[in-house]
Amino acid sequence: MQVTTQHKIQTSHGRIAVETRGEGFPVVFIHGNSACREVFRKQISSPLLDGYHLISFDLPGHGASDDAPDSDRTYSRPGLADLVVELLGKMDIKRAAIVGASLGGHIAIEMLARSGISQGQFLIGTPAVGENFAEGFRGKPLNGLASRGELTSEEAQQFARAVFGNDFEPFMQIAIERTDRQFRSKLFAAAKQGAGVNQREMLNLTNTSTAIVNGENDQIINLDYVDSVPYANLWRGKCFRISKATHSAFWEVPHVVNLLLSDFLKELTGRRKT
Repeated sequence: MQVTTQHKIQTSHGRIAVETRGEGFPVVFIHGNSACREVFRKQISSPLLDGYHLISFDLPGHGASDDAPDSDRTYSRPGLADLVVELLGKMDIKRAAIVGASLGGHIAIEMLARSGISQGQFLIGTPAVGENFAEGFRGKPLNGLASRGELTSEEAQQFARAVFGNDFEPFMQIAIERTDRQFRSKLFAAAKQGAGVNQREMLNLTNTSTAIVNGENDQIINLDYVDSVPYANLWRGKCFRISKATHSAFWEVPHVVNLLLSDFLKELTGRRKT
């Protein structure tokens, strides 16, 4: 059985806690707002992903990573994309597949405008927002909790259940409560001010292979909007809706998502012809 290694890497955005497993083509996992790298443990431990260099990490202000020394610089979609590009550069990773969950998917799209690292992106629970940010969501994300700095324990539990389903685990609530109090409010304030690329247009222009995977019962994002995005290179020509899953299908039904991810990676790396 392959083991994971954990270490911290110093960046201009603070020290970042990183976990890796295996060797081969790099696959980088980026978690969502107020989560941590452990949410991907069902992917990192999957035999279906043997033969790849699996990388997960805590974003600044999350998990075991430092809070950002300059929150205005880091806590926006462009700032977080810059962090990932810098981090992968320090790890000497020049190309990789990016797996982004929710905010992690938005970061992956932002990376396309800043770097040629991404050879393919596997996006889960991520509406590629255009000029009208609200179109991609079903009302205010998490009824406003996603953008609020201070959360009570009850609100953090509500946050975890909405994002990860009724089978959320205690570490998820702990991660939400740990998140830098400046993170959520600054992230959404930056988005309202227009920080970052027009993600809808970006996916209409990029040649990077893009897989779109969502839970069919997601109550946070607007799935019809996701389907309407004019993707230039949509994997298998469709957006997948996974049954018996909400916002975090990779956690709720990992056996389904891991099979899709395995197929995506095989096709991306030429292990199997499309």
